[in-house]
Amino acid sequence: MDQGCINLRWAGALLAGLAAGGVRILVLSPGSRSTPVVLAAQQRGDFTLIPILDERSAGFFALGAARASGRPVALLATSGSAPAHWYPAVIEASETGVPLVLLSADRPPALRGFGANQTIDQTRLFGAFAREAHDPGLPRAADAALKAVASLGLRCAVIASGSRPGPVQVNLPFEEPLVPAAGCDGTLPAWPPAGHGSTAPSEPTALAPISLPPGRGLVVCGPGLFPAGFAESLCATARRLALPVLADPLSGLRFGPAADSVLAHYDALLRHREAAERLRPEWVLRFGGAPVSKVLGQWLSGVPALLVDPAGGWRDPSHDVQRRLVAHPAAVCAALSADAEPDRAWNDTWHRADARVRDLADQHLAAAPWCEAHLIRALLARIPAGEALLCANSLPIRQLDTWSGTRTEALALHGNRGASGIDGQCSTLAGLNYAGPPCWGLLGDLSAVHDLSGWLLGDRFRRPVIVIDNGGGRIFDYLPQHGLPGFEQLWRTPVAPDLGELASVFGLRHCQVADASALDEVLDGNGTPAGEPGAGGPPLVEVRIDADASRAMHLAFWNEIAQTKLLD
Repeated sequence: MDQGCINLRWAGALLAGLAAGGVRILVLSPGSRSTPVVLAAQQRGDFTLIPILDERSAGFFALGAARASGRPVALLATSGSAPAHWYPAVIEASETGVPLVLLSADRPPALRGFGANQTIDQTRLFGAFAREAHDPGLPRAADAALKAVASLGLRCAVIASGSRPGPVQVNLPFEEPLVPAAGCDGTLPAWPPAGHGSTAPSEPTALAPISLPPGRGLVVCGPGLFPAGFAESLCATARRLALPVLADPLSGLRFGPAADSVLAHYDALLRHREAAERLRPEWVLRFGGAPVSKVLGQWLSGVPALLVDPAGGWRDPSHDVQRRLVAHPAAVCAALSADAEPDRAWNDTWHRADARVRDLADQHLAAAPWCEAHLIRALLARIPAGEALLCANSLPIRQLDTWSGTRTEALALHGNRGASGIDGQCSTLAGLNYAGPPCWGLLGDLSAVHDLSGWLLGDRFRRPVIVIDNGGGRIFDYLPQHGLPGFEQLWRTPVAPDLGELASVFGLRHCQVADASALDEVLDGNGTPAGEPGAGGPPLVEVRIDADASRAMHLAFWNEIAQTKLLD
């Protein structure tokens, strides 16, 4: 058997194992050394192959597809610097628990360290960000070797989507020839048996009763990929125990049937000194990652915390965790109990204060010039139930945190908050749209331009992409850097490209709006739902914002909150 045929059969066995572990999507960037894997995937027929030129864009596309589908997605690149371009997406996947299998094709080990072309040390390329890293060596023809690499594929898929989900790397060196000779039979016995290696999530295991500490407590639910039913379980438990639930926008609790039970206006509420002092709890029960709100994070510093993390992590930036529960979140909710009678007055005080801030926000926006707050509310009112929204980092997610409120219609809100980068947003959006329900986009001008490779995936967009054009990194307008020498060029860094011209280059439909009525007209599409056939494809909607007026509005709102009596 020639080496090309051995390579093909070896790659096919690996893919058989990946398929058994639930992998169905292979996102690849073109290259020579990865050819055996591409040929094997074509031959199998049970993989969807998605070619994406830029490896960084491919990485974020895979991230979005895995997040939307809940299944591991495989990435494939050729040797050298190519897989290194996955690094930002790998970091994000590691920090948020998104299952990826990283297939880095490589030159033979004998060439490493000898100056061979396109050859670097790719073993353990992603360091601690990979749950596991494997380098099985050169392909071998023996049946035992094929069985071993198939088992490795299964292992990688299961580990990637297991109790601590995240990226797993398999480094794959191949000897030439990379294309098998005519007559090569790459067919392999079916392996493993059907259903073997299933990664379907198990039902939560019942836990012994968990006693909560005495005194006034609250629940903070930060960003997270929580299992189905968690929102209802948590809110039922919170009502039973009269615990206020502070729900981050990326927790999944603000948008859906459980929304009426949660609090969403704490970022503004806690800027009121008296309220912040009187509402300070004696302990906090935490689910998910660190909240978007910096005000909330600082306010909680020093409060003893119980952390629920089924993946066994230790998300505790303020170092206040005194007990960690490694268990299914719904099981924890069911097991919670209190020795004392629930303090319903405490819970009622929180809800009345939250409602008061909500009313003040409504009144303030009614008299304020049109800005991001109005845009966010209009967008959330328009997105149909069951669809999704990707919100970029920096200022957009913070403003969505402040102004979104809640809605009882289901909405999946996505955000790359693992490392909170502005990179890869358009590519992530394309992946979300590919593997999940239609997903809208809310990006800043810098995050949109930062991922121009993602614009090449515009044919994957199924709903409008809203780009807030406010003149660069306006988050710094709210930080201590504001007003420093060189502030405009060194921190705010406004982008020069004309978004309309860029959209034309990439074949995207572009619209520019500057007020609510213009936004409605664009999204209505003259009677044709935006993004549906006949509408010319979903538009890239550039929303012009007067950033200085917006900053003045926000500062005035927070000052109004600080001066208003919020508690009885």
